[in-house]
Amino acid sequence: MRVLVIGLGSIARKHIAALRNIDPEAEILALRSSIGAPSCDGVRDIYDISAIKGTKIDFAIISTPTSEHLRSLMAARELDCPLFIEKPVHHTLECESVVRELMSSGVLTYVACNLRFLDSIRFIKNAVETRGVAVNEVNVYCGSYLPEWRKDADFRKVYSSVPEMGGGVNIDLIHEIDYLYWIFGIPESVVKVLRNGSSLGIRAVDYANYTMDYGNFCASVVLNYYRRDYKRTLEIVWEDETWLCDLARNMVVRTSDGQVLFRSDDSILDTYEAQLRYFADLVRNNKKESFNTVGDALSVLKICLDDESER
Repeated sequence: MRVLVIGLGSIARKHIAALRNIDPEAEILALRSSIGAPSCDGVRDIYDISAIKGTKIDFAIISTPTSEHLRSLMAARELDCPLFIEKPVHHTLECESVVRELMSSGVLTYVACNLRFLDSIRFIKNAVETRGVAVNEVNVYCGSYLPEWRKDADFRKVYSSVPEMGGGVNIDLIHEIDYLYWIFGIPESVVKVLRNGSSLGIRAVDYANYTMDYGNFCASVVLNYYRRDYKRTLEIVWEDETWLCDLARNMVVRTSDGQVLFRSDDSILDTYEAQLRYFADLVRNNKKESFNTVGDALSVLKICLDDESER
């Protein structure tokens, strides 16, 4: 298997590690922006995509900063190969025409929202589809402390803090909106509050609050960058009882009595290999569509960025 990586940052290195577990003999190439950029062992650097035109590339991984995704998509589509794209598809709707072109071209695309591979989220999705009990309310919360994300860097200067680079919890933590879209589909309407008035003092959105109306119930989503005690939960208020899914612990409990309904020993880190294995299997089997195409990712991005009239 020959794979091109566009963007060789920390997330790309996670994907490369996963790829080597899946296929130790994989040939990995990296499209670099400059000759002086740090290399990665066992990865062959190239500096112009034209250098590999005519070479069979099994798929490309796009893992550049979010603000560079559109440029990377435009470069990668010249190779006419399957595309594994780190989330989100972009940070603005400038990408819409390119997304439409990719969808009409028939190229296999997958936007990497790895929480779809977390066992506890999959347990919840299966329950929603099969349990036969009405959902009355959904509450999602994700709060963590941005200054501790990258302890060797000034948190005010990393992309998460810079709107022009695709920073802000509404984009950076798009996973929560994505898995709601995966489980429940597109909401009928969305009301949102986006702000950056916390003590972090950054320009990017550091607090987001969404109310997503699904007709028979509403889902509330709260995201922030400033919570020191990490919390990542999904609460389902059924007609008959309430379940709490703790993503950090990969478990689901019934809140009335604390009974554990589901538990997995895997962690969120394990989902990176699971999703890449899924995509590699699609490529090997010559599949033409994934369960999170660029079209799906565009729909999720519109929930995060647009008012309801533009969806």
